[in-house]
Amino acid sequence: MFKSNLKNNFQCLYEGTAKQGNPTLLNEIYTELYITESESGEISNEHEVRQIEIQSRRAAIEDTPIKCSDIFRPLPGQNKPIRTVLTKGVAGIGKTVSVQKFILDWAEGKENRDVQLIFPLPFRELNLIKDKTLSLSDLLHVFFPYTKGMEISREKYKVLFIFDGLDECRLPLNFHSNETLQRMTKETSVDVLLTNLIVGNLLPSALIWITSRPAAADLIPSEFVHRVTEVRGFNDPQKEEYFRKRISDQSLANRVISHLKSSRSLYIMCHIPVFCWISATVIEMMLSQVESEEIPKTLTQMYTHFLMAQINIKDTKYNEKKRKDKEMIFKLGKLAFCQLVKGNLIFYEEDLRECGIDVTEASVCSGLCTQIFREEFGLYERKVFCFVHLSIQEHLAALYVHHYCTIHNRNVLDQITKEGLQYNVKDLFQHNSAEHVSLSELHQRAVNEALQSKNGHLDLFLRFLLGLSVESNQNLLQGLMILGSSSDSLEKTVKYIKMKIRTIDSPEKSINLFHCLNELGDHSLVEQIQEYLKSGRISKAELSSSQWSALVFVLLTAEKKLDEFSLHEFVGAENKADHVLQKLLPVIKESRRAQ
Repeated sequence: MFKSNLKNNFQCLYEGTAKQGNPTLLNEIYTELYITESESGEISNEHEVRQIEIQSRRAAIEDTPIKCSDIFRPLPGQNKPIRTVLTKGVAGIGKTVSVQKFILDWAEGKENRDVQLIFPLPFRELNLIKDKTLSLSDLLHVFFPYTKGMEISREKYKVLFIFDGLDECRLPLNFHSNETLQRMTKETSVDVLLTNLIVGNLLPSALIWITSRPAAADLIPSEFVHRVTEVRGFNDPQKEEYFRKRISDQSLANRVISHLKSSRSLYIMCHIPVFCWISATVIEMMLSQVESEEIPKTLTQMYTHFLMAQINIKDTKYNEKKRKDKEMIFKLGKLAFCQLVKGNLIFYEEDLRECGIDVTEASVCSGLCTQIFREEFGLYERKVFCFVHLSIQEHLAALYVHHYCTIHNRNVLDQITKEGLQYNVKDLFQHNSAEHVSLSELHQRAVNEALQSKNGHLDLFLRFLLGLSVESNQNLLQGLMILGSSSDSLEKTVKYIKMKIRTIDSPEKSINLFHCLNELGDHSLVEQIQEYLKSGRISKAELSSSQWSALVFVLLTAEKKLDEFSLHEFVGAENKADHVLQKLLPVIKESRRAQ
């Protein structure tokens, strides 16, 4: 009965949609993800899309691949039993779907038959009872009422607890100060229950699986984790397999794959399953139209097409529904921006109200644009809200900031204070500044904010904000917003970004600025470097600091994997070895071998 209940709950995949969307049987569409054993739980301070770009270039020989169903099995040569596994991976990379597949395979008797019971306890559900006092038995009865007759003692059953979404946890997780607990029937706080389960004081024979985005992985002290794995999303063959399963017309699937391969930045993003779904939705729709527009080549074009397809705003006669739809998109944009600045991916009813969204409106909206915004019912039917993916939140946030500047000539970024980006949302949008702001001034401020961010959390937002000013995206947005850009302001923005590339010390930070230039359609620096590389004159060329940064960008985004780096190719009369070494250090770091 327990297995049958879990099977019913986990056999369908609601790809990018709320529960009222069209379900797909998970086994029909599931594509094996690339999962590796990771050496440590080290934390990266770069934007998650940047982490994906870095991982996409790692030579596979460095990794120890591991099947999702084998995460509790020691690899050859490992003899210690594995009790606690921490699986990390960026947003939308497939952590939750991996959990779903693991549970479904177990419930169908295909894998891990030695486990008798699996208890999936997502952190976003546990957040809703964080203030309650109860025993572990009570907690399990709340989530799994049909366990009431079971004696879940340490001897009788081999059990697995799955805690999905550590990055969404709002519990303190006081591992070193919480009391020690060994009795399942003793009542205490949810935080004490969790820490004692993970440490092994409570049910020491139970297996524990925790999933997290990389930034939150260190919330679990490393001494309590026996294995760290990393979900890398799709490798190149898996990307193609996904599109062939997702698109039934195989010739159309081939066209989608070849288009994505033609744009390096889009193809790298396809490591993220959610991005594959967005791309498939957009390109399949465009290729099947008789009069097809130009297929997206940049990230902003892809997301803007996706947004317009979901809300289906045509440039038709003005009507009430269209007005309400537009209002809702900008309210969602306001929510997206406020929560992005705070670093939140999930929000509650009070967060929506703060941005002028009525909760019943949000329910209607999830019918209007199900595939942008998702609402879920937690315990006691309390609603939890989130955007389908962080990148959709970043795109809507950029749309809102751009719109606010063009409508009110105000820069909402000015309201962000430096002390941890805290502010009062009500004050954020008051017209309290007499000073009008041009689009190029907004862009320059956004560039500076993104460069100052320690964890790069505004990098993708910046790419979208700049991309929305380009004519092709402005044309798409007709009917949704007042247009606001000129070739003059874009030229100023391009000039400003090139000045920043020239003056900032960090080649790593300049990489996002090259992506920004790509969004703005300026490829001049990259083309100069490609010309030098093609002609073999790179070692003789006297490169400016901008051109060195462009060289790093070109080498790091090249299709060819960085298996071996040879310094002598770049050393010449103008370029001494130590100087080249210093300039190309980011490339050397990511190569498997360097001479």
